[in-house]
Amino acid sequence: RTIVDIIMILHWLYVLLFPLNVSFAQKIRILVVLEKDDFLAENSVKSALDFLKNDDSSLDFESTILHLTNDPYESVSQVCNELEEKIANEKSPNLLVDLTKNEANSKVIKSLSQTLKMPTLSSNLINPMNKRDWDKLNEVQKQYLVQVLSPNDVIPNIVRVFCVKMNITNAAILFDKTFEIGQNHKTLLLNLPVRHIIQSIEEVDIEKQLRRLEAIDIQNYFIFGSKINVKKVLQRADNLKMFGEKYAWFAGSKEHGENIIEECCANAEVIYFFPELNTDISMKQYKYLYENIDSHDITAAFYFDLVLMGVKTLSKEKNEILNKFKPQNCNYPNEKNITSTEIDFLSKLRNFDKDYTFGKIRISNDGQNRIEFDIKTLIYEIKSKKIAKRQQLGVWKSENPTSFLFDANMESLLSKLKAKTLYRIVTVLQPPFMMQNELGNFEGYCIDLINELKDMMGFEYEITIVEEYGKMNEKLEWNGMIRELVEKKADIALGALSVMAERENVVDFTVPYYDLVGISILMKKPKVPTSLFKFLSVLEDSVWICILAAYVITSLIMWIFDKWSPYSYQNNLEKYENDEEKRFFDLKECLWFCMTSLTPQGGGEAPKNLSGRLVAATWWLFGFIIIASYTANLAAFLTVSRLETPVESLEDLAKQYKIKYAPKNGSASATYFERMAYIEEKFYGIWKDMSLNDSLSELERSKLAVWDYPVSDKYTKIWQSMQETKLPITDEEAYSRVRASPSSSEGFAFLGDATDIRYQTLTNCDLQMVGEEFSRKPYALAVQQGSPLKDQLNDAILKLLNQRKLETLKERWWNQNPKKRSCDDNSDQGGGISIHNIGGVFIVIFVGIGLAILTLGFEYWYYKYKNPSKVSATDKEKNMNVFENKKFSTEYTSRNVAPVVNQW
Repeated sequence: RTIVDIIMILHWLYVLLFPLNVSFAQKIRILVVLEKDDFLAENSVKSALDFLKNDDSSLDFESTILHLTNDPYESVSQVCNELEEKIANEKSPNLLVDLTKNEANSKVIKSLSQTLKMPTLSSNLINPMNKRDWDKLNEVQKQYLVQVLSPNDVIPNIVRVFCVKMNITNAAILFDKTFEIGQNHKTLLLNLPVRHIIQSIEEVDIEKQLRRLEAIDIQNYFIFGSKINVKKVLQRADNLKMFGEKYAWFAGSKEHGENIIEECCANAEVIYFFPELNTDISMKQYKYLYENIDSHDITAAFYFDLVLMGVKTLSKEKNEILNKFKPQNCNYPNEKNITSTEIDFLSKLRNFDKDYTFGKIRISNDGQNRIEFDIKTLIYEIKSKKIAKRQQLGVWKSENPTSFLFDANMESLLSKLKAKTLYRIVTVLQPPFMMQNELGNFEGYCIDLINELKDMMGFEYEITIVEEYGKMNEKLEWNGMIRELVEKKADIALGALSVMAERENVVDFTVPYYDLVGISILMKKPKVPTSLFKFLSVLEDSVWICILAAYVITSLIMWIFDKWSPYSYQNNLEKYENDEEKRFFDLKECLWFCMTSLTPQGGGEAPKNLSGRLVAATWWLFGFIIIASYTANLAAFLTVSRLETPVESLEDLAKQYKIKYAPKNGSASATYFERMAYIEEKFYGIWKDMSLNDSLSELERSKLAVWDYPVSDKYTKIWQSMQETKLPITDEEAYSRVRASPSSSEGFAFLGDATDIRYQTLTNCDLQMVGEEFSRKPYALAVQQGSPLKDQLNDAILKLLNQRKLETLKERWWNQNPKKRSCDDNSDQGGGISIHNIGGVFIVIFVGIGLAILTLGFEYWYYKYKNPSKVSATDKEKNMNVFENKKFSTEYTSRNVAPVVNQW
């Protein structure tokens, strides 16, 4: 029994101590995978492994470097074969170090390590645009599948900082093999309004590449590469004269050291950035690394430190980590045998606190693991191929990639280095959109618009004037502004440019900046003749003379009849002595009677004799007829102008023949009518062919055999009439022909752009716009086809629209235009009589009052200063008695006695 107990005790001791002995004897084995042409990574890894062996003899590890091709399927086969061989020889790796740069290789290696649950250190950035395996790791997987961003993935983020700080709208990012900026950096400028292109440097023909970029309006260039390649690009740019205010150049390298070769450029300003060496690094490691590799690239230090971190962490914690990992054959994985226990490799890496070669590799909780380093940024001013000035702009830290630490007073300098975008603008002079003042400066609606866009987008411009907006000939060739864009001689077409289908085939239009504008009619404004004595022109002069003659003759006849008739009042004073109505019809009284008889007041008491009354009755009948005729003729005279039917539309023009009409030759309006006539002719041909088609059945042909013409020929007749009228060559000729029209009902009418016609009526009082607009099209800016300016201008114009600034511009150049004239409204549509036509009656009143005043003065003078005859006391008493008794006679017994009391 004692022997049995001893055997059992030895058995349990063996069971308990054997794993521990095995772990002590077990070696650390790492598998490093990288592309076969990545010599920098390979040399860095070999230097790290040699350094570990020489620096710490207690480390017992084996390493294998596996060179992969760029074929992902072949790479998987290589890795799996290697794992199968290692497992078969009981030398399976404990740690996989993934230093691949090829996106496809990285993807399959990550997928493989995730499936096999193998502890992995990866330096490849996952493309944020493509969701892949490591984007969905659970918390357990995150503990042993660790990704660390390399400087290659971190440094390009400085581009985003510069674009934000300098408000850059376009950029070209060029890189060489030392950076490999590719698919992993699709989101580099995500959500920024920056039109950009990312390309590798074409070392064979850099100048050709730069020309292509300049042709698509790129002014900001970011160069990532070795110092040699940076110099080459800058030299080619200098040859192409791509330095100056129009361009901005940024150059960066992963090689630390601020010296660049100044002979690259004759005159240039370049912002140069590079990694700055920290002061707390391990100089021992630093010297060992860079003495063994022919490069000063920060990526080499990153690879060096990454391998050191992995091996040392694995060596320190191998008792805990290695025993939990059971390697599997990837060709025949057994899910039941794959390790399911947690391997807390991430926390062990986080606790690693050893010396670093260039900068600390920070393992964070948010998964943004990266090497910490600073990017020093300098501004080089090169003149005559020598550095004239060198200024430190600031420092960019990799741990805070969205910010930039400027040196004192340097942030304001950055804005001065921004490329000034210069656009070539082509335009046509057309007021009020585009005009030139006496000094030759441009002004108008479009100038204010482009200045608003300039302030928003930050660009400069130069303007070239052409004669035409753009029309296509039979050879499909364009002229005017459109031709300048098609031939890439201009960047923006600015003006009252209508959006048309044929133009959209060769250029791109922005969103409209102005309302829909159509074709309108310009005619001479009718001049209604005005006269203060227009009421006299109702009757002809001969009629007025006859009326005056009748008045005088009738007054004389009445006086004669009253004087010689034995039955008149003056010849029968005793008979009518007691009559209350007494009137002595002398010549003055007859004239007064005939005059007042023509008024509503009436003439008063008629003569007593029958013959005089017959004369008065005849005059009354004559006056009634004359007044009735005058009143009726006056009403007709004032409304006769309203009886003329005005031209109010194109249809009205087409229906009449007195007014000739036409647009300007070669204008968009002429093109409209020509094409409308062409369309009608085409439709007629189609209808004719259908009607005469023998292949149709009798029923179908009978349906087409209509009596009425089914297609309108309205525009065909209009275009024929225009051609007969002869189209004016220039706008000035058209306006002069309109002004030469005899009246608004005959002459010439001009059909043109509604804004042109509206401006003419705004600045001229003798012209008018008639009818509603038709064939309305919007105004917009035009750019070269495919130009990125379209989207930028669209955003800016929409912002101006939302801010109601476009309405302000319209108000300024139409309602508040300095050349606007205040014209009299000659329209008589209201039906009222103006003071210009009826003012003569007021003059009559004033003249009458004036004559009355003069007469009063004469009467006063005559009575005051002429010696009247003495009146006897007896006569005065008699007169007073007669006055008091109201029985005085109208015929004086003596010429020296007055009929009333003398007031004087």
